[in-house]
Amino acid sequence: MLLITVLVLEISGLVILYSASAYNGRVRFSDAGYYLKKQLFAAVLGFVCMWLISRMDYHKMAQFAILAYILSMALSGAVLLVGDTYNGSRRWLSVGPLSFQPSEFAKPAVILFLSRIISRKEKMGNSIFSLIWCVCLVLPIVALVGTNNLSTAIIILGIAVILAFVSRPGYLQFIWIGLTGIGFIALFLSMEQYRLERLVIWKNPEAHEKGFQTIQGLYAIGSGGLFGTGFGKGIQKLGFVPEAQNDMIFSIICEENGLIGAILLLTLFLILLWRFMVIATHARDRLGAFLAAGIMAHIAIQVILNVAVVTNSIPNTGITLPFISYGGTSSLFLLAEMGVALAVSRWQNRQA
Repeated sequence: MLLITVLVLEISGLVILYSASAYNGRVRFSDAGYYLKKQLFAAVLGFVCMWLISRMDYHKMAQFAILAYILSMALSGAVLLVGDTYNGSRRWLSVGPLSFQPSEFAKPAVILFLSRIISRKEKMGNSIFSLIWCVCLVLPIVALVGTNNLSTAIIILGIAVILAFVSRPGYLQFIWIGLTGIGFIALFLSMEQYRLERLVIWKNPEAHEKGFQTIQGLYAIGSGGLFGTGFGKGIQKLGFVPEAQNDMIFSIICEENGLIGAILLLTLFLILLWRFMVIATHARDRLGAFLAAGIMAHIAIQVILNVAVVTNSIPNTGITLPFISYGGTSSLFLLAEMGVALAVSRWQNRQA
């Protein structure tokens, strides 16, 4: 079921991406399939990685957890020094003709790292100090990534909090950590003017020039109605929604496929999360359970935040929709994570 759901999501994503990106591809590169071809290459490479990882023993993967975490910090630090800038954001590293986002590698690296650490600490305790200890482990990478990619830093921090909760549930301590987190976020937002500006735009996008993307995205959602305008017949992707193939692709889905299409897509994500929960519940050891729970947390947080941003429920933070939005690095590492989940499931079945 997990494999089938991932295949359906990836194939649907490629089809949706072509519709959303064909106009930009023709205008910028004289090739309507430009974005599709690049995403297809990343998807094929990702499926190969997924298959290879799914055949591995995840216990052996965990042996490289600390190394992966250190490497993710090194790559994130390198972005600050020699990273490439695109659309005003420095998030990419180039190696010859290839470029990638180290922040995407940081997500699975953190999941692997925390799963290994927590699974070895049998008694974390129910105190708030155990939660703080777990979250503090990822603060270095959160600080490095958050310098130029706040959305990914939020996702990484969210993964850490959820894994801490799964390891030893206790609601009261999360109230305190939530209040502390709100304070830190407020402090972090106040450090940069453009972050405060996003809050102002979010409250009243019509009054600001930079609210154009949000307004056009809401127009797309509203014009889709119940059943949508039809595949490929959307108007907002024709230059009205900037970079329609990226963060705002959910608005194009709503426009062309309507409320019904959006619900079907979100249902696929719910099935995916359900499978992660089943794998985590039936895992043969703590490590497997935490790996599946961490991947579930990653997908859930990213989907919720992307939909919330597109519907203007929260300020714009530049978060992609997993398996759907354009992004070769994201697609590659997402499929690699699916390979880890399949490896946990495979080990479970082999031991049964």
